[in-house]
Formats: sequence, structure tokens, C-alpha cells
Amino acid sequence: MSNYKWRGTDKCFLKELDSSLFHGLKPTLHKHWLSIYEKSGGADFDSSKQRLFFSICNSYRDILHHNKKPFYLKGLEEDSSTMDAYVMHSLNHIFRTRDLVKKNEAKLAKLQDNVKADILSNEAFLDRGFTRPKVLILLPLASVAFRLVKRLIDLTPPKYKSNVEEHERFYREFGAGVSEEKEDEDAAEISESKRSSKPSDFETLFGGNNNDHFMIGIKFTRRSIRLYGDFYSSDMIVASPLGLITKIGEAELYKDKNVDYLSSIEVLIVDHADVILMQNWSHVNTIVEQLNRIPSQQHGTDIMRIRQWYLDGQAPFYRQSIILSSHINPDINGLFNHHCLNHEGKVKLASEYKGVLPKVVLQIRQIYERFDANTAEDADDARFDYFTKKVFPKIKDSTQGGIMLFISSYFEFIRVRNFLKSQEASFCLLGEYTEQSDISRARGWFFDGKKKIMLYTERAHFYHRYKIRGIQNLIIYSLPERKEFYPEVVNLLQGSACTVLFSRFDQLRLERIVGTAASKRMVTSDKGVFVFC
Repeated sequence: MSNYKWRGTDKCFLKELDSSLFHGLKPTLHKHWLSIYEKSGGADFDSSKQRLFFSICNSYRDILHHNKKPFYLKGLEEDSSTMDAYVMHSLNHIFRTRDLVKKNEAKLAKLQDNVKADILSNEAFLDRGFTRPKVLILLPLASVAFRLVKRLIDLTPPKYKSNVEEHERFYREFGAGVSEEKEDEDAAEISESKRSSKPSDFETLFGGNNNDHFMIGIKFTRRSIRLYGDFYSSDMIVASPLGLITKIGEAELYKDKNVDYLSSIEVLIVDHADVILMQNWSHVNTIVEQLNRIPSQQHGTDIMRIRQWYLDGQAPFYRQSIILSSHINPDINGLFNHHCLNHEGKVKLASEYKGVLPKVVLQIRQIYERFDANTAEDADDARFDYFTKKVFPKIKDSTQGGIMLFISSYFEFIRVRNFLKSQEASFCLLGEYTEQSDISRARGWFFDGKKKIMLYTERAHFYHRYKIRGIQNLIIYSLPERKEFYPEVVNLLQGSACTVLFSRFDQLRLERIVGTAASKRMVTSDKGVFVFC
């Protein structure tokens, strides 16, 4: 749990939101949204979480919400409220853009050709970008995209969805392979049949379609929604980073392919960024750098009606970026600080955490040892140096086995592995790229005492949640990004020793685990060792 508040580049932005409420929201959308909210049992919509978050979205500022409790961590209501808000904001942006274009086309249709050129010089008729797609939503898994698109259809007023094209295909490819009618009854049976020893959040997140390579265009016509629309004729694109990065790679390899449909994105939404961090965050950086570039072809666009900021190459300053995550890290911070450049300003959540230490149910001395690092760039080397000179000699001289090294990043995993090889240490590996046969063998060796040390990565834990037996001594080489993993791993311990290495540059992770107040003391204190029981 944590306390949080919104902070913006404009100190009075929250007062502006309170005064504007649903300013600019199409009445049809507002009425339909309110009806759905009331049918679900909600009361006092104007004070609801989705109303507040919609107002923040509707300010068109860049947004970093890094304390969103996800649906798979018992946060279904909060997650759904946030999703409803940004979906409604996306629909409103698409429909308002379309209304403006149609209004201008109706005016131009009444004019004679010889006066159209003069009329088009009026800025009021500059109503489009280079290409049609206006909203890009990046999601980690097909099951998450399935949940989003279903809600998108629900939140679209009936007058705009008399027909949903390719609906059944969407259920086959993104859902669990069942039709809409059978989904509810089959979901219960699937959930029952798949029950295992894995934590409930793992089952919820990975219990559906885990495909991380997808991309779908969504087009809104006058009376229908067309799924699987051509990307250039779509209003919205929903994709995984891997799916879109593949298209970008193809465009770089083949002259007849391009990704010009990314040239006029005006609303970018990255949801469940914390899960994407466990995949490959560099894909997100590459995608964002690709947005709003001047296209290689005209694609049938009326150049006379393209907004001036597109022609001037200023579109990144008019694009709204919304990043949603359960936690923050330097990669997310870097994207928000350096690539989210909206001229309207920024809004970011400021959080104070209580920590997760009470979730450690065993009576274990958790010893936090701080090492010194001069800069963030030096932190990895300083950590490795501290481990090799201060921690490993104790392991080497000890006759005790059952030593687990929990390591957050794959880079650190490889570095420590190579070091242990050079020391001819007795160890086994459990990483995200370890073959299944090798995993079973390693777990057996470790439990039987045939291997003294096991290296275990955070990403391997994220994707598999192994319950490792035989851990007598736990050394957390680098704190996990995901705070819930800390008590999970510590509670696997069968001995009584747990050592955690950290520096002042680990404060973002540290505060989520020990709490904000404690983390501030730990990184500034003259002491270098801290004990929690």
C-alpha cells in the first residue's frame, strides 16, 4: 500500500480539472458511460476514480501513473477504472477528430472549385495529419489486448456499433478460443482445470492468451466497428511492442514496406509497462522514436488540409503520451523525461510506500548491506566489486550449501556466472533462457546438495514462479523490480540468513520493499548495515 498524489508542471492543474469536469466529452459518450457506470452499481460518478483520471487525460498533458494496482494483483476495480478512462478519452479524441473532418468536408462540398483554394488557406480547415491512425495503445500480452478491446466495444455507444466486423475472428485469435456466448461458463471451467501451486496473480496474468506478438487495427465507421482494419485506414492501433517492432524492422529491410501509419499518432498509451519491462523495454524506446516522423509517401492525404505542426516536424510536441505501470524504474523515467514532450505539460504521480516487509512470514534476519557507488553508471561495477571482494570470500570459505543468489537483470546474471566459473565454484543456473531439462536437473542438484550455489533471475521467477527447495542462505545480489517478489523469494528460505546488497541508486526499488521513510534513512545514514527481523 502507498499514499500518492498527482503533481503537474502547472501547480494549479488539479483545480482546472475540477472546474472543467467533462469539458469536450461528446454528450453521446458521456451519457453511455454514465449508464454503464450506474448499471454496474456505481454511485456518485463525478467523484469516481475514472472521472478524475479521465479529466487528467482530457487535459492532454503527458501522464506517468506508476502506482496502478493491476487487475492480476487484486486490483480489478482500480485497473478497470483507469482503463475505462483512457478508453473513453481515446474514443472521444477519435470521434471529435472525425466530426471536425466531416464538418469541414460538408462546408467544402457546398463551395465551387474556384473558391476552395482560398477557403483552404483558413486554419480552421487544417484538420488532419499525414495518415489516419490517431491512437496507439501498447500492451504486453494478447489476453490484455482482448480485455481492452472488449471494453472498448462496451464503451462505444450503440449508435456507433450496430455491427462489429471480424468479432468472431478476434475472439479466436485473442481470446481463449471460445465464442463470446460460451466465454463466461468456459472461463470458470478453465480456471478450475488449471489450478496449480502458482500464486493467484500468476494464474490471472498468464491464464489466457500469452502471445506477445500481435497487432490489430480498429476502424470506426459511421455505424460500425471494424476490427483487423488496414493500418492506414484504422483510427486506433493496438499492438505489443514486439509485434510493432517487427513491422518497423521489416520496413527497414524492404523498400516496399513502411510504417508511415505511425506518423500522425496523437495519443500514445503504454499500459502495464511493468510487464513490458519483463519483456524488452528497448522496443518501446525504438517505437516512440519512430512516431511522428514525416512519412515517405503521401498515402492519398490532402496536403492542403494537413495541420501546420505536422509539416513543420513539430508533431512530437503535440502528441500526448500516457504511461501506466504498477511501479517506476529508470527506464520508464527516462522515456517520460526525454521522449514525452507535450507542449501542454506533464503530470506524474508522487508516491510514498509502506513497504512489503510485513509479508515476510518467516522469522528471518534480513541484513541489508550498502555499498558505495559514485554515479548511477558506476553502480553495476561497484555492486560486482562488493560481491567479489566482500561477499563471495565468505561463501567460498563456508562449507554450507543451499546458497541462492537472486539477481534482477540478465546482464548481472551473466557477469556473476562468468565470475563463478573463473573461481571454479560449485553452482547451477536458473535463468529465463535456461532449457527446461536443465532447470529440472539444476533444481534437483541444488536440493540434493550436489551444487552449492544457485543463480536465479527475476525474469525467470516472473515467468515461472518456481518454488525452489533447499535454500539455506539467500543473497539478494540486486533487489527485484517487482516488490511482491521480495516476500515470495524470502519466504522460500529454509534457513535463517538473508543478505541484501544495495546502493543509494537503488532507492526506487528499495522504497517499495522497506518503505519510503526507511529507504531515505538507509541511503543517507552513516551506517552501512541495516537489519530487519
